[in-house]
Amino acid sequence: MRNGLAHAPATQRAAVAAMLKTIFAQDTKAEAGAQWDTVADALREKQDKLGTFMDASRDDVLAYMGFPREHRPQIASTNPLERVNRKIKRRTDVIGIFPNDETIIRLVGAIMLETNDEWTVARRYMSLETLARVNDNPNVWLPAVTP
Repeated sequence: MRNGLAHAPATQRAAVAAMLKTIFAQDTKAEAGAQWDTVADALREKQDKLGTFMDASRDDVLAYMGFPREHRPQIASTNPLERVNRKIKRRTDVIGIFPNDETIIRLVGAIMLETNDEWTVARRYMSLETLARVNDNPNVWLPAVTP
C-alpha cells in the first residue's frame, strides 16, 4: 500500500488509497485478483507508472490471500518483526563493541532461538488448528527441542 502510494501524486493519494483498499477487502484470492485488475486498469489511465508498478507486484502482494482469513492480519503486520529487531538492538547496544563477527552472530542467534521458543510455546501467533488447514500434513506438532 505504501509503495503504491509513493508512485501516486500527492494530491491524489487519498483517492488511490481508497481504490487500493477495495482490493484488500475481498474475501478470496480470485476476487482480490479481479479487483486488482480493475483498480490497475483504472489507475493506468491516469498514472501509467502506478499501473506498471501494480502489474509487477501483483503476485507478491496477493500471496497472503492463499492463507486462511484469520491469518491474514498476522501476515500483513510487521509488529512481531519490529519487536524482534528492537530486542536485538537493545541487547547489542548494551555490549557496544564486538571483538569479532562470531560474537555478534552468537548473540543474535541466541536471541533468535529464545524468540523462536517463546513464539512456539508461550505466544503462539497462529493456532495449530488453523495452520493444519494450510499444511498438506494434517498432523501439525511442535518439536520438543529446537534443532
